[in-house]
Amino acid sequence: MPDSPVIDVAGLSVTYGDFAAVRDLSFTVHRGELYALLGTNGAGKTSTLEVIEGHRKATSGTVRIFGASPQDRQAVRPRMGIMLQESGFSPDLTVEESVALIGSLSGRDDTVDRVLGVVGLTRKASTIVAQLSGGEKRRLDFATAVYGGPELVILDEPTTGLDIQSRDALWAAVDRLREAGSTVVLTTHYLEEAQERADRIGLMHEGRLHREGTVAELTRTLPSVITFGLPPGAPEPPTVGALNGAFHIETFQLQDDLHRLLAWAHDRGVELEKLQAGPTRLDDVFRALDAA
Repeated sequence: MPDSPVIDVAGLSVTYGDFAAVRDLSFTVHRGELYALLGTNGAGKTSTLEVIEGHRKATSGTVRIFGASPQDRQAVRPRMGIMLQESGFSPDLTVEESVALIGSLSGRDDTVDRVLGVVGLTRKASTIVAQLSGGEKRRLDFATAVYGGPELVILDEPTTGLDIQSRDALWAAVDRLREAGSTVVLTTHYLEEAQERADRIGLMHEGRLHREGTVAELTRTLPSVITFGLPPGAPEPPTVGALNGAFHIETFQLQDDLHRLLAWAHDRGVELEKLQAGPTRLDDVFRALDAA
């Protein structure tokens, strides 16, 4: 079915003895989306991804990838590229040999030269893995994940250890994959990456999907903030709170309250110092998970 989700997770639970790592988790990822699965440490993201990748069996519930079980490797694996946090390549193989090996196992068609060019490792083709820097190993991880342009790419902390130029190059490659129709699932501790790039975000906390939606939908759940200072002798501003010596306004009507504040300052000839105003960011929503 062309409209069926690429990933369909329904009532997933994963337990380790008496510990429930994932609890009745349900979500879908649609074709062409970049879906970011985020959460605090121990939220259950890794266990969820391991079931999706076919590396672990669910305790209960169902997971379907392209309509098939993740355990059906013949149906699923050729269509899925996975970038683990640590792939564990043989340290004695060269970069070229590593990509060729994983590429042959993927069942997808591509060339090693093309993939190394995509990730900027052409000059390292004959270098053994043990001699690569941490950032170069991450680029090798990415190369094996995107070999053959898979329909689904799972990126687990893809930019950890990368410098800014390497990050930009990786995201440019991801953009090209998406333009070609690939679906991407991302986990990252760099929340600005998710805020900038994700179509939808699922926030996990204590094994459950706590919130889900677009960045705009998630950030609307918390108030926007206006902060400013006043020069000595200035009149009292409209009723606001104080935070760390600065005046602090929390509002769900940012434009209206900012307009009123600026009008008050203009009418009284007061210069607002260090004025900042803006909507809630994703990291504020993330911090609120522990308070929920």
